[in-house]
Amino acid sequence: MRVLEPFPVVWHNAGFPSNNNYRSCQSLSHEESHLLLPADSAWLALERPENPMTITVMMRVDDLTPGRLRDFLEHYWLAWERFRFMPVQRPPGWWWEPDPTFTLDHHLEIVPGAFSESALRQWVSARLNHPLPDYRPRWKFWLVPDADGGSALLLRIHHCYADGLSLLGIFEQTCPSSPQQAPALYGAREQADLGRWKRSAGAWLDALVSNAGSADGDSSGKAGTSSLERLTHQGLRLVNELSQFLIEQEDTPSQLKRPLLGRRNCGWSQPVALDRFRSVAERTGCTINDVLLSCVAAAVRGCLEAEGDLLDESVMHAAVPVNIRDRMPEGICPDAGALGNFFGTVFVPLPVDGDTSLERLFRVKHETRRLKKSWQPGISWALAGTASLLPQGVLQTVAGMMYRKASAVVSNVPGLREHRFLAGCRIREQMFWVPQAGNIGLGISVISYAGQVQFGIVADEAILPDPEDFLSRCLDELDRFQL
Repeated sequence: MRVLEPFPVVWHNAGFPSNNNYRSCQSLSHEESHLLLPADSAWLALERPENPMTITVMMRVDDLTPGRLRDFLEHYWLAWERFRFMPVQRPPGWWWEPDPTFTLDHHLEIVPGAFSESALRQWVSARLNHPLPDYRPRWKFWLVPDADGGSALLLRIHHCYADGLSLLGIFEQTCPSSPQQAPALYGAREQADLGRWKRSAGAWLDALVSNAGSADGDSSGKAGTSSLERLTHQGLRLVNELSQFLIEQEDTPSQLKRPLLGRRNCGWSQPVALDRFRSVAERTGCTINDVLLSCVAAAVRGCLEAEGDLLDESVMHAAVPVNIRDRMPEGICPDAGALGNFFGTVFVPLPVDGDTSLERLFRVKHETRRLKKSWQPGISWALAGTASLLPQGVLQTVAGMMYRKASAVVSNVPGLREHRFLAGCRIREQMFWVPQAGNIGLGISVISYAGQVQFGIVADEAILPDPEDFLSRCLDELDRFQL
């Protein structure tokens, strides 16, 4: 058996690290109950029994033991105080309340027995179909120490706690690039934040007026233009952008729009060198994200063809999350290490009727360029923030109208560039699966880590009984670009 290199004193002392930036679990402030921010509570309002709003993360970690994992969670994961809180609904909305009986034992399970790769896929799929209890903080870790290919660490966490980039930020802060290093800066207090957002609204409006038109080189941004003219210009553009967003054509009926059964299966591809995608992007003048989306479009096309769906004139979109942290004004922009949801959604047309790989790629490129210049991410983020304020009947109508415009969710997360170490153990692979709101039953996730890319998929059985076939089609499209 390989002997692990000794990890820093954190893992071998009974005491806590002496780092001044470390916040002991015993010193948590446990602020009074406070309202969730609108963008966080939206995920509780949008949840449906057959479509829970839960993010699932899996990492393959070499030689991770239960003792090391427990130490890691106690010392580092729980330094984010929110993980001791649970969302509770009472007038006028959703509140963060501390769990009075919190114990890590409720949120950590060690799974015994050997797991082959296929058995692990079935086991992960089963976890996806089990709801998290709503009477405790909505997150849980599972460790499978004896899985083929290395220990498998699975996390399921409700979307109201954080988005994918926030979770990635936690692991970036707590998983150093050397097994001999200990995390230095990490954790965040849980405190009421709604007042700060309200105070920032005026500043945001002022910035909107003063910057009107400057980004587009429009005449309304020229010196001497009055504030009223700039505000009018921005108001008209907002109306136009909102109208375009709301009247976006709905997807045509296909196997991807069948009624959901609420039983989901997942899968993941083998790692592929990131340089393969980069090479295609450089040769075609596109981005790596364009190449990834065109691979997804080809896989969707193949599935539709296999079902006999007509592709000519087909309208099909992917709901793609877009990080908006760099677009948010001061006062609303989250602090480093903060949890929460700070992304909008754009509906990217998938060229499933494209006959060749290059046609699909260049059509994806055209659409992503157009959407990058639009206000659609911010508009969708704002609309999602109103979800918890609407009566349930109205909410389902509005959500149905929005999510009928997409047949799949596609999330691309740029991960860490070098290998990281969790509790002194090397993280070999990272994978995640995204939730799908409304009546969407197909989610595709793409993550890069340490120079490798992996595709993940989660699909309702009514939509896609065999996720592995879809993953193969994605990689087949990449092979076609190499010809």
